[in-house]
Amino acid sequence: MPMIRRYFAGLSRNTFLLAIASLFADISTEMLYPVLPIFLTQVLHASGSIVGLVDGFAQATQNIVQGLSGAVSDKLRRRKPVALVGYLLAAVAKPLMGMAAAWPALFGARLLDRLGAGTRSAPRDALIAASVAEKDRGRAFGLEGVGDNAGAFLGPLIAVFVLYVLQRDLRAIFYLAIVPGLLAFLMVLLVSERPAAVAAKAKIDLSLRQFPRGYWIYLLVTALFSVGNSSNAFLILRTQDAGATLETSILIYAGYNLVAALVSYPAGGLSDRWGRRALLLVAFVVFAIAYLGFALSADVAVLGALFGLYGAHQGIFRAVGKAFASDFVPDHLRASGIGWYGATVGLLQLLASLVAGVLWDQVGHAAVFFYGAASAIVGSVALLALVPRQRPRLASP
Repeated sequence: MPMIRRYFAGLSRNTFLLAIASLFADISTEMLYPVLPIFLTQVLHASGSIVGLVDGFAQATQNIVQGLSGAVSDKLRRRKPVALVGYLLAAVAKPLMGMAAAWPALFGARLLDRLGAGTRSAPRDALIAASVAEKDRGRAFGLEGVGDNAGAFLGPLIAVFVLYVLQRDLRAIFYLAIVPGLLAFLMVLLVSERPAAVAAKAKIDLSLRQFPRGYWIYLLVTALFSVGNSSNAFLILRTQDAGATLETSILIYAGYNLVAALVSYPAGGLSDRWGRRALLLVAFVVFAIAYLGFALSADVAVLGALFGLYGAHQGIFRAVGKAFASDFVPDHLRASGIGWYGATVGLLQLLASLVAGVLWDQVGHAAVFFYGAASAIVGSVALLALVPRQRPRLASP
């Protein structure tokens, strides 16, 4: 017990509640995610381009709304109420997707789901940043990443249980996903919040000149990397294309999320000690290696191992990327800063997914992954050239 206390020293009750909320929210989301491209292509008879469009627009919606909700919560000086609205919307959207009879109906429900996810993300992340001292911020985001990725590991296992043990169809998974979504909402209800001490300068009019120059440079680097970071749906389709069964594809995806969960907290802690830039560079390089492997191999076992490697990227990138964005902005703009960072990731992921859909259908499946690897290499060079090694120092507001 003393060793465990030392390992989690500096983290607060709110930190753990928000990590548990992320656990339940991602169980709800990831029960659906590995079956969603299969549901689209095999049940609703959509093409690869439609898969890219649906998931790209959905993720972009999430991240654009994340920027707006961050500005709203900064302006209100309240994070919790905005986050609660998002958790509730995401929960109720899940069964609506299962009711879809054609891909446009699923598209609409998926957008509502990601609208909720985007609404909750920035205020939740601002609550996480406020729950600990600055020296422990990487570990706080790492713990949230553990919850998020552990939920993403358990969600696909629950989907396998529903499909192959309970012998239910794909639609049943969408209906059951509302339960963990509502449990996530309950966890956030238990979070304690004090209003921010300083009135935010953030405006909800896209006038973002209040952010420092270093923050914009960091967003540029993020954009250069993210322009090739397409939807994970293409990784799932790649395993299907190589001959994996639905059950195998879901289990491989669960394994990817388990690796991400195991990596997230140590990566956040290492970024507190070694610096964010070094850990982020590792994430970019691992992404490039994994994507090159997906381009060059069609063996299910190799693709499963590469999915695990890709999980290491995800665990580092989720924890360190947001912690780094938080470092570049003052406290009173934290939700906005993290939110617009997420918006950058989302917009570029939309572009990447649309490009990937065209490459998948018109050029070849391997082209999707060569394109992604190239963007990761460009992002790595930009990170080294443009972002300073030391943590940014912020002037008081």
